[in-house]
Amino acid sequence: MTRQRGEVVVETRDLCMHFGGVRAVDQVDFTLFDRELRCLIGPNGAGKSTFFKCLTGQLTPTSGDVIIRGQEMTAAEPFEVASLGVGIKTQVPNVFDGLTVEENIWLSARRWHGDSRARSLTAATIERLRLGDIRRTLVGQLAHGQRQWVELGMVVAAEPWLVLLDEPAAGMTHEETYRTVELIEEINKTSALIVVEHDMQFIRMISRTVTLFHEGRILMQDTMEAISADPRAREVYLGHRA
Repeated sequence: MTRQRGEVVVETRDLCMHFGGVRAVDQVDFTLFDRELRCLIGPNGAGKSTFFKCLTGQLTPTSGDVIIRGQEMTAAEPFEVASLGVGIKTQVPNVFDGLTVEENIWLSARRWHGDSRARSLTAATIERLRLGDIRRTLVGQLAHGQRQWVELGMVVAAEPWLVLLDEPAAGMTHEETYRTVELIEEINKTSALIVVEHDMQFIRMISRTVTLFHEGRILMQDTMEAISADPRAREVYLGHRA
């Protein structure tokens, strides 16, 4: 098992999310440390996306606790989670197609800061994520991967200490995926991350610790290499790849 250090920033205790008789998340205990990058994987229906939505406030758990930096957030709304300094990117890009890349990022920064600080953060974010070549391009004219990068920029411009990403590499070309790996590594220098993803090549490139979900529970939590070598986890993992 990989060793972790630092402050616990996200914790769930006996977390459950039931839909009728379906236990989508079932008694999950989870801990994330400051500046940690954690990947969540598992086959379709394993519970990872439902768990993600319980963290972001998109779903209210049936029972159990969600604690973010010491605060009870089990029944919080998404805006309340975001107000703690949490950046959230869902599967579908939430961008303004009729505005430029720069304007999208400025709007995100301006939500939390005054005009001068927002402009400074916008410039810094564009430089940090190397979006200068497209800064004046309308987002509606960008390729899929570029649109995803713009939303990552919008998340970063809010200066989050925690970033939650749901399938950030979905639908990307190999070149776009490699670029996204670089962006996530850059973001991880200042923020903890939780990443839900189906692309196993992408997971192998970014992961340190991986949490494998199966039938609503955590089956295993370790490095990708250890998970791949475990017979039971490998069975689930191979099914996930298929």
